[in-house]
Amino acid sequence: MSGIIGKKVGMTSIFDEQGRNIPCTVIEAGPCVVTQIRTEEKDGYSAVQLAFDDKKEKNTTASLKGHFAKANTTPKRKLVEIGTFPDEKNLGDVVTVSIFSEGDFIDVVGTSKGKGFQGVVKRHGFAGSAQTHGQKSRLRAPGSVGAASWPSRVFKGMRMAGRMGGDRVKIQNLQVLKVYEDKNLIVVSGSIPGAKGSYVIVDK
Repeated sequence: MSGIIGKKVGMTSIFDEQGRNIPCTVIEAGPCVVTQIRTEEKDGYSAVQLAFDDKKEKNTTASLKGHFAKANTTPKRKLVEIGTFPDEKNLGDVVTVSIFSEGDFIDVVGTSKGKGFQGVVKRHGFAGSAQTHGQKSRLRAPGSVGAASWPSRVFKGMRMAGRMGGDRVKIQNLQVLKVYEDKNLIVVSGSIPGAKGSYVIVDK
């Protein structure tokens, strides 16, 4: 398993050989620098830490400056640990979109758009009450949430209004349609979570 850190550019569509219009998402993937190697002997697990997106040195803490200096690279904004790569990686190695090829299937992890405080109709898909025959109140209200003298409380996990979105979401089995190595871009089928410019993790 291998992967890369990227940034969502936006959505578009392309035509395939059969003339079908396929919705797709453009991801700026890498280049990422290997900034740490996790090993079974030292850390208890194997992983490769990647860093992406340049950051001003004045906005970087001293400890992180030293961390990036060990890998002989400039400060980065995003650090993510990826599973092991097929080939051995060393500090300072650069991972690019060349690890992908057209036709590959990938998983994309991102943070969904935050939608703020929402009611039960939008958040959980409740139908709401009847909207005919003079019904004028509580059209989108949740209805009863408690019980009688037993249990005299609201059960945990009751679907109610609250903050919606801003969750970690994984979309699986998206196909890589195009790879532009010179521009560090990949085009994948379908949509991915997050707003434009948000960070995503692309797993091969």
